[in-house]
Amino acid sequence: MTTASVIPATERGEVTQLRVIRSEWIKLRSLRSTLFTLLAAVVAMVGLGCVFSYFTAHRWDELPPQERFAFDPTLVSLRGFFLAQLAVGVLGVLVMSGEYATGMIRASLAAVPRRLPVLWAKALVYAVVAWVLMTGAALAAFLLGQATLSGRHLGTSLSAPGVLRAVLGAGLYLTVVGLIGVALGALIRNTAGGIATLFAVLLVLPVLAQALPSSWLDAINPYLPSTAGQGLVHVQQQPHTLAPWAGFAVFCLYALATLAGAAVTLRRRDA
Repeated sequence: MTTASVIPATERGEVTQLRVIRSEWIKLRSLRSTLFTLLAAVVAMVGLGCVFSYFTAHRWDELPPQERFAFDPTLVSLRGFFLAQLAVGVLGVLVMSGEYATGMIRASLAAVPRRLPVLWAKALVYAVVAWVLMTGAALAAFLLGQATLSGRHLGTSLSAPGVLRAVLGAGLYLTVVGLIGVALGALIRNTAGGIATLFAVLLVLPVLAQALPSSWLDAINPYLPSTAGQGLVHVQQQPHTLAPWAGFAVFCLYALATLAGAAVTLRRRDA
């Protein structure tokens, strides 16, 4: 006899979205892999930012003029976001696909028969955790990186035009990467497949696009997910890209479309 069967229905309480969110929060923080993966993302963000800033300051006199002209102190200190997105995205996939791998999803959907509150709760909880940690990591990476660059008078400040948007944008970009990971985990239901798809979309697609004729590349590249989203991290708008917030809106539309597909799949397919 299970514990649930001996508890009267009147004492179990109604399944509300708030209670589902609380349940997903307990699941997320009780897994040791969550702590290690998020710690890896923070270390990548802060550590690589310091490393890139140190070596840029150390090699400044040896850099060719074109690299000095294109130098962006904010982007140098935020370089770690490129590696951090892998950790954040992988954990996003695991948040959903992990339950399919262990069979835990059957218990979750038995407790929440309407199903979709589980997906919304997982997405919301992980988005909040990723946003808080990655925004804090981006701010720490920026401050430590500028402290290193200021020794050569190369640093900048948060009050400079576009800098605060770039620092906060790194946290927003990584949060949406995590959301896409959660949606892919629910859509594909397989950890390896979800991670491979995420990496293909974020990393492989821009490389493949380079093989296109230049006229096609200029038209398509601004709308690729990673190109559109990462524009928020650049202080100055890059050639053949959308404006920072317009690009981020396009990136959010990719996340919403993937979440919508995951919702339809969750409703129509058996666990």
